[in-house]
Amino acid sequence: MPYALDASGQPIFLISTLAMHTRNLEADPRASLFVTESTAAEDPLAVGRITLMGRAGRVPSADVGDARAAYLAWHPNASNWVDFEDFSFWRLSVEDVYWVGGFGAMDWLPARDYSTAHPDPLTDVEADIIEHMNRDHQDALVTFARALAHEEAEEVKMVSVDRLGFRLRLRSGAGLRSCRIAFPRDVTSAAACRQVLIEMLRECKSRG
Repeated sequence: MPYALDASGQPIFLISTLAMHTRNLEADPRASLFVTESTAAEDPLAVGRITLMGRAGRVPSADVGDARAAYLAWHPNASNWVDFEDFSFWRLSVEDVYWVGGFGAMDWLPARDYSTAHPDPLTDVEADIIEHMNRDHQDALVTFARALAHEEAEEVKMVSVDRLGFRLRLRSGAGLRSCRIAFPRDVTSAAACRQVLIEMLRECKSRG
């Protein structure tokens, strides 16, 4: 389902009254939104995903202008039908959050933590960082797995990265597992990420 986020991070949807979604929500406002990372991976279980659960309701008329602007910023093609009489904006008020960060990483998160969270500063460059590391620095990823996670594997791939660290997928034979490696400090840009990874690799090699 296409969605956008309002100023407080609550998901916004543009739904026709003809859609089954509308009929279902009118009968029972409880709903959930399942979101996955866009990072391409051989195994979808290796990528992060989140389920937002709560109650959906039509956006009040006083807030429709802001909802419209936020939605069209992400889905400009919707300008072709946003003003049709049978379409209206709905908002999901998040009450529960379930997060999965890949193999073996999962937890329930307090809704208050979700409401105060900010987008990760590496969101827009994550895919480029992952593609670069997997293509050009396989040896470094293997070193990180061995020196920092104490894991041996035949194949190592980076599957996610954020300001606090990165996650590796490890393959040994037919088995898959993952590990999370923390950065020594917050990383807020692609350049800063490159610098920290170089420092970490240098430190790993200095250990012998």
